[in-house]
This record gives sequence, C-alpha cells and structure tokens, in this order.
Amino acid sequence: MSEHFQVAVVGTGPGGYIAALKAAQLGATVAVIEKHQYVGGTCLNYGCIPSKALLASADLLHKIKNANTLGVKVDGSVSFDWSAIQKRKDKVLAMLRGGIKGLFTSRKVKLFQAEAKFAGQSKLQLTDSAGAVSEITADNIIIACGSIPSVIPGWPTDKNFVCTSDEALHWQSLPKRLLIVGGGVIGCEFACMMAEFGVEVSIVEMMPGLLPEMEVELGQGLAGIFKKRNIKIFTSVKVENLEIAGDTVKATITGGQVIEADRVLVSTGRRPNTAQLGLETIQLTTDKGFIRVNDKMQTGVNGVYCIGDANGRCLLAHAASAQAVVAVENALGHTSEYKLPVPYAVYTFPEIASVGITVKQAQERNIPVKIGKFPIGYLGKAMAVGEEAGFVSVIRNSSSGELLGVHILGHNATEMIHSAAAMLGLKASAKDLAEMIFAHPTMSEAVKEAAEDSFDAALHLPVKKV
Repeated sequence: MSEHFQVAVVGTGPGGYIAALKAAQLGATVAVIEKHQYVGGTCLNYGCIPSKALLASADLLHKIKNANTLGVKVDGSVSFDWSAIQKRKDKVLAMLRGGIKGLFTSRKVKLFQAEAKFAGQSKLQLTDSAGAVSEITADNIIIACGSIPSVIPGWPTDKNFVCTSDEALHWQSLPKRLLIVGGGVIGCEFACMMAEFGVEVSIVEMMPGLLPEMEVELGQGLAGIFKKRNIKIFTSVKVENLEIAGDTVKATITGGQVIEADRVLVSTGRRPNTAQLGLETIQLTTDKGFIRVNDKMQTGVNGVYCIGDANGRCLLAHAASAQAVVAVENALGHTSEYKLPVPYAVYTFPEIASVGITVKQAQERNIPVKIGKFPIGYLGKAMAVGEEAGFVSVIRNSSSGELLGVHILGHNATEMIHSAAAMLGLKASAKDLAEMIFAHPTMSEAVKEAAEDSFDAALHLPVKKV
C-alpha cells in the first residue's frame, strides 16, 4: 500500500526544503524527494554557496595584495593554496547539507533519496539509486526540481576543456587561461574570482555590455573595474566556432579574432529541469520546459504547484524560498500571493545589487522617470575603509514620486539593498526613502543621498548647474 502524505515536495533546493519545512510547521504530513546524493539543490552544491566560499578566499587575497593602501605592510610573497580553498568550501557544503537533514528530522519531514516522476493524479513513482521502485500519494504535490546549465549545441563536450559552473566550482586545478562565454552574473563572478587567483581571463558577451539584464550603468562600472585588473572583455560579439586543438581550446569570435584558452566556462543561462517528471501523465503542459503558474504558485492541474527555477518567474534562490511559502500556504487552505519585489545580487568585489525596475524598463512602460545618483566614494565610511568604488542610483516616477528601482555598485551592496527592497515592498515613495535616518558612518548613507538627489536635494553633492 502506498504511503500517503498531505504534501509531497519534489526537490530539496532552497525552494523545496523550505516548502517541506513550512508545510511541516503548519502541521502537515510531509514527504520530500531528492534524486541526487546530496540535499540542497543547485544553490548549495553547484551555485550560491560554493561560489561564495571561493569568492571569499579571492576577496581576502585581493585585500591582502592591496593592504599597503591602508598602511599595512605584508612582508614576503602572498600566495594561496587552491587545494585548501577547495577543502574549506567542501567543509562548508557538508555542514549545510547536514543542517538541512537535521531540520527535516526535527520537523518529522520524511526524506526519500530517489528520482520522482508522476504516475497519475496525486501519485509519484520513486526510483532509488539501486533501481528499486515504490510509490507515494499526496493531497498536494509541489514541484521544486530547479534548473540546469544551458549548453551550446555543436560545441565540444569534453568537460576537461568546456564546462559549466557545475564543474568549475569543483575544479581540482586552475587553468592558466580561461575563456568565459557569457557576461551575466555567473560569468562576472567567475571572472572576478579567477583573475585574483592569477588566471588570465577573457569574457565574451553577445550583448553590448556586462550584466545585460541589469541597469546598464552597473555593467559599465564593473567593466571599468575588470579592465584595471587585466580582464579582457569582448562585447557585442559571439563565439562563431569553438574547437579543441591538443591542450588548447580555440574560440573564433565575430570578426575573426581567435582567443586561445586552457578551459572554457559556458555561462549563457539555465534551463528548467522538468523533462523527466512524467508531466504528461497528469496532462500538465510546459512552455519551453517551464511550468507556468499564477501568483499562488498553482499550475493548471488541481493540487499541483511549481516553485523556483522550474516555473521561470525568477531564477533566484531567495525567490524560490519565497514562492515555497506561498505555495504551501495555498495548498493547506490559506491565502497567499507572490508579489513582493525580489532583490538581485552579484558577488563580485565590489558587489552589485538591484531591486525594482531599470531605466530601460521604465521607458518601455512609458513611465516618466527622475534619476538620483550618488558616488560611494564621497562617503566618509567609504574613504575610511578604502572602498570608494561605485555608486547608488535611485529611480523614481517623476510625476507621482513613486519609488521604482534602486541599483548599487559598491562594497557591501548585497547587504545595502534590503532597505530599498523593504521600501519597495511597502510601496513607499522615493521621498520616504530620502527621509529615512541612516546610521553614520555607513555605506548605506549613499542610498539616502541618491534618493535625495532624485529631488535635487542631496546635501553632499555640489549644486547642480541649471
């Protein structure tokens, strides 16, 4: 007889494990199914956490190399141990995996280590690593199967030369020359990290600038910083041909230039991991692999919800976690909708963060805008700690004063962004943000100053000439 649950969750990433814990918190019987060896999904095992662990080592190395700017003298050579860096990263991952399993146990969530696929309405067929097949049923099923890196058809498939972030985060050795195809978030984080470890980095991006999905000035600002670190950037071009010649990968880009590298990192996006779920057995259709949902995370099939990357709404871990709570609350008879703004974060150094809409998006919606901007280098805190690069940009509706978006390039940007996210979530005005009291001295004061500047009222900027 099949074991029955009130909620079954497919996947244990930041959407899946949060959904399981929330459902248990609300008193439901819960099953969670994970086909991989480890819990935690892409974020914990191949994304957010391992990349931040490696970036932390690179950032520290960068600070030590530039310690003399703060009057600190480091005698002798400064080096790093890549093997030790990887071991530290692995230790962090192991601790977090154990933490998730511990939370499942504490809330009596039953974990199945198996591959799940639908076997009809309210039924899931589970196949474990030994090939044993079983079945469970559930009143509500939440799909949280995530996404996988996109690959480019026709390119070499030898992962010793051409790989994605899944492999690159666990490299046992570093290349001397790295070509990164794609200048989005993943590409920029890897470029920043690898350059600090002495790798010669080239980025090829087919759009006009880095971070093409974000506010234009952010990508422009980061490109300027990267160039000072000898990172080569090729924009508005594509890799027309890629081939392996001996121990070298040769990439021919638009215009005929050939870039030689020891390895190529493909970071051109991600695609939904829904193909093997057996969705046809419940007549659940997809759109380019994505399972479309409404603001309650409901699919077109009663009792089936989809959260995270697989629904295509927002391919970010924290968005998946927020959607998880919404899905569970609706599944268990409450009413909840996913509508709050989602902040974006890029963990280069300096960091980048954004929430709300860009200038381009405002223009596409015919919204009249006024932009306030404040250079972070003008802040007392920035000068004191030697982190003067970057700026904050605040976009408001020039007619209504509505706060539309906040975009930051600078030290601790990923922490600074949340005051703006909270204000946007409360539908506050740019004036409300400008009138907030920020502690002094802090980097966050630049948010207030930029909001003030959107009204030409920033006191720490020269008077603007009319």
